[in-house]
Amino acid sequence: MIATMTNLQANEKPKLIIFDVNETLLDLESMRTSVGKALNDDESLLPLWFSTMLHYSLVDTTRGEFHDFGKIGVAALQMVAKNNGIILTDEQAKQAIVPPLLSLPPHPDVREGLTQLTDAGYKIISLTNSSNAGVKAQFKHANLTQFFVERLSVEDIGFYKPDLRSYEWALKEMGVKPQEVLMVAAHGWDIAGAKSAGLQTAFIARPNKQLYPLAPQPDYLVNDLLELVEELNNAYPE
Repeated sequence: MIATMTNLQANEKPKLIIFDVNETLLDLESMRTSVGKALNDDESLLPLWFSTMLHYSLVDTTRGEFHDFGKIGVAALQMVAKNNGIILTDEQAKQAIVPPLLSLPPHPDVREGLTQLTDAGYKIISLTNSSNAGVKAQFKHANLTQFFVERLSVEDIGFYKPDLRSYEWALKEMGVKPQEVLMVAAHGWDIAGAKSAGLQTAFIARPNKQLYPLAPQPDYLVNDLLELVEELNNAYPE
């Protein structure tokens, strides 16, 4: 994949790069075992569980409510289980989700990619739907903490991405303008939201992840973080 050059010509070099966390930086595939075990060993239901969790986080946002992302994950797993004739207690669902989610490994390209971005002088933060405590634990386990000058969670504002207010809040917190920021994500919905909020965007095409065809295209389309580093170096040579 290559960057969209017409967009790059109009963009300025990012002063800040914002990363989504789950699936963008951290590999959710390791949860297939724990989620599959809770669902009668049907590991194919992992994507359905995650999409159901995202769906109902937005249900909360649209109705002015907020529940911790982990609690929504537990509820979503119970919903998927019930649709497949399986009954899970709160504790069973929690144990299938929370410990594995907090110990996700980074994708193979992530540490080297973040190292190169940091060495190139980019300021990096994360913006996630996960809780503050959750992403802190995730980064500590994945050995990523040192790359980020700030970790932002929608827990502090009470509405989930891709609500435009989440991106606007992050910009305000960091004191930057939309056009000065690059949002990096492996989710079409996150790219669509950030683009609508005026940010530059980069889509990392992790396996089985797709852009939303009805949203504006991102500024960068890459297969992994190392390819994004290369595109940035080509677009903004020293």
